[in-house]
Amino acid sequence: MKLLVCISKTPDTTSKISFDSTGTKFNEEGIQYILNPYDEWYALVRAIELKEKFGGEVHVIHVGGSSSDMVIRKALAIGADAAFRVDIDPKDSFHTATQIANFAKAKDYQVVLLGKETIDHNASEVGPMLAAILDLPFLSYANKLEINDSTATVQIEVEGGVEVVEVQLPIVLSAAKGLAEQRIPNMKGIMDAKKKPLEILQAVECESRIQLVNYILPPAKTQVEMVAPENIDRLVSILRDELKLI
Repeated sequence: MKLLVCISKTPDTTSKISFDSTGTKFNEEGIQYILNPYDEWYALVRAIELKEKFGGEVHVIHVGGSSSDMVIRKALAIGADAAFRVDIDPKDSFHTATQIANFAKAKDYQVVLLGKETIDHNASEVGPMLAAILDLPFLSYANKLEINDSTATVQIEVEGGVEVVEVQLPIVLSAAKGLAEQRIPNMKGIMDAKKKPLEILQAVECESRIQLVNYILPPAKTQVEMVAPENIDRLVSILRDELKLI
């Protein structure tokens, strides 16, 4: 079985976010990047589990510059067999999906997995765009995946419950919490990752479909006010006059 996992790098959740003076560029100074958790904990680990069960190979692909090699090597340390990096900083989700699709279209992958979203943009756009370009079925927010011959049984998160779908391979699937359990790279995996192939790919032409106007930081959080249970007048005043909730 051939499986492809699309991985992203994201700022660590403890990073302090800021932008340049024009408000159009993310300030990367002092930022520590990590492998996007939804890609790592769920998509990648489930792909490795399927390889362990059925045999085959797990490949990972990333669209980005050489600064991403560290997070790619982590994916190899966890258990991926080979990695590919499209050497370009993506302009938007469609640009990313186009680069991945150009690589994957002739590779005969049975399952293409990625996290349901990145923790920085939370857009959930690359998966459906990739499936559309490849003309493959797309299943989103999957928290269970089983494969029997050429049929995949997928459990999907829906509002108020779950939906179970059967679909013929190949498919594109976005992974949600529950699809797998996080794996921590061990020393052998870290050493082996240095010997596994990381191939650099040339990007294909793709016109950006959006224009970035500017970034805006959310308003600073206000100080918390503690209201005693017996001070009903103050509580009503906050709800009515300040929060406009009543």
